[in-house]
Amino acid sequence: MRTELVSQLLAMALFWLCLCNNLFLVSGLCLHDQRSLLLQLKNNLTFTIETSSKLKSWNPNNDCCGWIGVKCDKEGHVIALDLSGESITGGFGNSSSLFSLQHLHRLNFAYNDFNSVIPSAFKRLENLTYLNLSCAGFLGQIPIEISQMTRLVTLDLSSLLCSSGQELNLGNPNLRKLVQNLTSIRQLCLDGVSISAAGHEWSSALMSLHDLQEVRMSLCNLSGPLDPSLARRDNLSIIVLDWNDLSSAVPETFANFKMLTILSLSACQLTGTFPQKIFNIGTLSVVDLSFNINLQGLFPEFPPGSLHTLRVANTSFSGAVPHSIGNMRNLTELNFCSCRFNGTLPNSLSNLTELSYLDLSFNNFTGRIPSFNMAKKLTLLDLSYNGLSGSIPSSHFEGLNNLVTIDLSNNSISGSIPSSLFTLPHLRSIIFSHNHFAQLDEFTNVSFSKLDILHLSSNNLSGSFPTSVYQLSRLSVLELSSNKLNGTVHLNKLSELRNLTTLDLSYNNLSVDVNVANADPSCFPSIFDLRLASCNLKTFPAFLRNHSTISSLDLSDNHIQGIVPNWIWKLPNLAKLNISHNLLTHLEGPFQNFSSELEELDLHHNKLQGPIPFFPEKGFYLDFSDNRFNSVIPRDIGNYLSITYFFSLSNNTLSGTIPDSLCNSSNLGFLDLSNNNISGTIPSCLMKMSKTLELLNLRKNSLMGPVPDKFSAVCALRTLNLRQNKLDGKIPKSLSDCTSLEVLDLGKNKIMDVFPCLLRKISTLRVLVLRENNLHGHIGCANTTATWRVLQIVDLAFNNFRGKLPETFFTSWEAMMSEENQDESEEKKIRHKIYQYGHLYYEDSVTVTIKGQRMDLIKILTFFTSIDFSSNHFEGEIPNELFDFKALHTLNLSNNAFSGKIPQSIRNLKELESLDLSNNLLEGNIPTEIATLSFLSVLDLSFNHLVGKIPTGTQLQSFPASSFQGNDGLYGPPLTEELDGTEPGVLQEHQTTVSTIDWNFISVEVGLIFGHGMVFGPLLFWKQWRTCLLVYDYKAHFDSIDSRTSLDSRFSTWVVPPTSWDVQNLVQTRVIVYSLLVNDYKAHFHSRGTRTSAVVPYVLTGGFFS
Repeated sequence: MRTELVSQLLAMALFWLCLCNNLFLVSGLCLHDQRSLLLQLKNNLTFTIETSSKLKSWNPNNDCCGWIGVKCDKEGHVIALDLSGESITGGFGNSSSLFSLQHLHRLNFAYNDFNSVIPSAFKRLENLTYLNLSCAGFLGQIPIEISQMTRLVTLDLSSLLCSSGQELNLGNPNLRKLVQNLTSIRQLCLDGVSISAAGHEWSSALMSLHDLQEVRMSLCNLSGPLDPSLARRDNLSIIVLDWNDLSSAVPETFANFKMLTILSLSACQLTGTFPQKIFNIGTLSVVDLSFNINLQGLFPEFPPGSLHTLRVANTSFSGAVPHSIGNMRNLTELNFCSCRFNGTLPNSLSNLTELSYLDLSFNNFTGRIPSFNMAKKLTLLDLSYNGLSGSIPSSHFEGLNNLVTIDLSNNSISGSIPSSLFTLPHLRSIIFSHNHFAQLDEFTNVSFSKLDILHLSSNNLSGSFPTSVYQLSRLSVLELSSNKLNGTVHLNKLSELRNLTTLDLSYNNLSVDVNVANADPSCFPSIFDLRLASCNLKTFPAFLRNHSTISSLDLSDNHIQGIVPNWIWKLPNLAKLNISHNLLTHLEGPFQNFSSELEELDLHHNKLQGPIPFFPEKGFYLDFSDNRFNSVIPRDIGNYLSITYFFSLSNNTLSGTIPDSLCNSSNLGFLDLSNNNISGTIPSCLMKMSKTLELLNLRKNSLMGPVPDKFSAVCALRTLNLRQNKLDGKIPKSLSDCTSLEVLDLGKNKIMDVFPCLLRKISTLRVLVLRENNLHGHIGCANTTATWRVLQIVDLAFNNFRGKLPETFFTSWEAMMSEENQDESEEKKIRHKIYQYGHLYYEDSVTVTIKGQRMDLIKILTFFTSIDFSSNHFEGEIPNELFDFKALHTLNLSNNAFSGKIPQSIRNLKELESLDLSNNLLEGNIPTEIATLSFLSVLDLSFNHLVGKIPTGTQLQSFPASSFQGNDGLYGPPLTEELDGTEPGVLQEHQTTVSTIDWNFISVEVGLIFGHGMVFGPLLFWKQWRTCLLVYDYKAHFDSIDSRTSLDSRFSTWVVPPTSWDVQNLVQTRVIVYSLLVNDYKAHFHSRGTRTSAVVPYVLTGGFFS
């Protein structure tokens, strides 16, 4: 018994001895010198105790090996130190005690803010295998001493996405010198380090690292090309080179990486076609090729694989998405946004049960939307901006309890909006705008809905306002504009949605009752964007009177009349106000000491009158057009427009001159003063503003004098419209500096100049209107091969241009040759975006002759093309190049002296709607090919020398007889059936006119002889007046009626010098002259499109001699 007791006591003693010994070893694990070095390090570092989680816990009384961030080996040496995220701001240099921790293997200083260079003393840490200085605030040159840390396996010096704004760089040493001794390196992370090396340099440096597995060098200023030899580093598993300008194709050899898991080449300016075989690497988990707009590619048939992230957004990948994509069962993210994919969406997408993020927006997908009810982890579904159609069964989205955002906007989806969407517990955003949805069913059980955004604008929703919306208590954005909803909406009820920040009910058939029971700021307490355009309002919403949160207010297109109340100007945060298209007459003052946050003010199309009352000092967009303001423009106006970008006073009755102070508006980009009564000259300083001005519209005023030749050498003008003023002088030479000019309209002025070849290098020119000026000479520009490739409207009518049309001049007008799809979408108009405001555009207008009528094109579609060379002195044959304009819509060459035949190539003008070749000298038959122009609705070939039968059995018979009259040898319907030897006229109903013409012809001869005899007879025997009176009287009459051919040379052959005349010769000459007068008057009126019979009464009454 005693023996057992002794044995137990000995055993217990031995146990406690061992236990105490173990405790001693643990408590004494941290060596004294290691503790001292760490405490010295802590005392020297600058950090904030409140934000520290590691350093502040270093208690000198505790074992240092137990301190947070410290790890020791069995002997008590510190082998790992992690001080990441400690917000250290200084106290670290070459003398730091850190560099005495010779046993250190791992060091992590990431996410601090040292704001100093990397100490060269790092070379003393010879045993270091892991060094992480990423986002630590280090800057400047990476020291060469880092290259002496030959045992490094991981080196992370990344500074990408760090907030410090500082950067590390590799200049000297460069990348090759840095890594030349780091033969053990496996992970090399240099994201954000400025390396600035060409493709062969950085590639060869990496090739020397035989164990390299991971390379991350995003945003390092690397250049290309990608070196195919990189594929020989077959250990590489991670390649991340985002945001470098590689400007090269991806080598086919990259498909040889057998261990590759991550390939990220986002925003590298990649070109060519991406190798399909890379997608078949079985180990791949991430492929990111996004933001390489010139990178093309097609997806292969996908085998089962480990891929979980596939991003090709903003590339030129195209084709259909293969059905085999359903084999990639591990996919969690698909991002194909802004590519060129087409075809239908494969039903196999429903197999991707791990999918959480799917963005297929901005492509050309068509057909129906497949079901996604198996993708239970889906959080985002974006199929916007495609061509998807059909209806959506409610079952498609059932059970998607993790879905947060669904965006199907800008498609052609029809039917009902699935009510099951509103019951999804985490759904916060439904964006279905710009579709064809016709019905929104009432929904229930939504009291716990988290729905924040409901955007259903621009659909075909009909019926009354959906009352279920009132149950969406968390709703902040409600947009239902541009639908067919009807009935009355009471804002009093909607005001119960206390979180509502944006409300848009515009452009329905709704009548909105703006009267609310509680008209104080507690009504709609969070609203800052209220849009009630075209809501049958008759008054301003009174509940806004004292509202402090409203920032944007749109009450346009309503029936509000009378005075704009002054409280609206006092809303403290109102930045955008649109009250255009109402019946407003006055703005209530006072405006003294007016101060406002207004940046966008739209008052256009009201009945506002009197002087312009005020200009908001922060106004960026100001539109006062289409009103009845009738004052002069204030002389100091420019002092109020210092930040104004868009300013329009067009279509008022403003008078006076353009103030010079307007040139103080240094930010002005759009200035429209058109359609007023402004007089005086154009200030020279206004042309100097073309450095910032994109549009200057002064049309339809009374401006005079020359256009100042002061355009900026860096002219930014895209539209210059000076039409219908009284401007004279020449076209300014400095206008040639406006190399972005798209629309130039100088029509209906008094400009006297030659054809503006000075503009020939403006390749952006789309509209050129010079009609009704005093321009002269030949057109065309010598030694020019590329002129105006996008020109689509050119109008030179009613000038004095002459000569033949140069054939080569038209060969570069490619826009008129292109058979572009005539899609009248918003993108197909010549318009200017008001940049800061994405929803605002200025659309150019131009006046053209269409189908014989002058029309104002308020919106110039980019596919509309027109040529008008009428009423000039052009001659010779019509160039064949004009008949290559397959996209031409209107062609007017009338009232010239064109000769030759109408060519058969006229059949090329497939889009032609209006053709006017009247009053020329064209001859030959009407080509049958003209009947193939199926869009031709206006045709005028009158008063030429065309002969033969009008082609029958074609649409030519649908044109009136006036389209063909005045052609002596032309017959057939709708003219006379047969050529009978008399002048062809119209059919039976016009035969009396034909006979009248013959009698009138005689009357012309008798009248002319009698008239000339009475006037000139006595004077012929007055020797000193004989010749000069005959010559100058005859010539003067032709000049007075704007004869299109010069008579000087012809008349000199008719009259002999008076010294050789005798009485007999005088009588003979007089008869010859009279006869020539009759013939020439007849020919003249034929050439001007006037029938001889219509002139006879004027001749007989002596009209030519009055």
